[in-house]
Amino acid sequence: MSRRVGILGGTGPEGSGLAYRWARAGEEIVIGSRDVKRAEETAAQLRARIGGSAKIEGADNATVASQCDVVVLTVPFSGCAALLKQLKSMWNPGTVVIDTTVPLAAAVGGAATRMLGVWQGSAAEQTKELLPAGVSLVAAFQNLGAELLSKDEPVDCDILVCSDDENAKKIASELAAKIPGARPLNGGKLENARIVESLTALLVGINIRYKVHSAGIRFTGLPIAG
Repeated sequence: MSRRVGILGGTGPEGSGLAYRWARAGEEIVIGSRDVKRAEETAAQLRARIGGSAKIEGADNATVASQCDVVVLTVPFSGCAALLKQLKSMWNPGTVVIDTTVPLAAAVGGAATRMLGVWQGSAAEQTKELLPAGVSLVAAFQNLGAELLSKDEPVDCDILVCSDDENAKKIASELAAKIPGARPLNGGKLENARIVESLTALLVGINIRYKVHSAGIRFTGLPIAG
């Protein structure tokens, strides 16, 4: 299926990591940023790294929102609401938005291991309120670290996919399955993103305590391979 996957915040570690993995798998990627030059530079670096006919370009955030079939939100949670309000009139009906964000905060001088309270219940549910009617939302990839994505090795992580829209869930699951080692799992309704997001804080703490950067989640006993 031909589609354009845009990544808001695509110049950051998480966004560029997802872009790298999906471009390697043959997806057409558009890196989004407030700074078009920075987006184009990131796209050029990824094309050079992948080689061949990698389809990656850079654009401003408004272009990503208005011209891509799937848009992945990877900006820090603190900037999500302002960005979504700016883009509210840019979306096309039928666009699928994948929210990867987690409302984390750091203690003074420490790592981001503390969950922020979100009135709506989760970062994903806040995003849902800020998107216009006709745009579908799915929460996924919150537990997959940027450092793992930036490498070439398969990841060792299940991807919980939560949405009230089954088609959006299917699209996010297809993209998850294109990352070697990742296994998409049906996480149920969007409200379950509250649980999934909190797992990220737990994983950050585990990485710190065990001095690793690769802790992921796996669910056992399931009759599926991926």
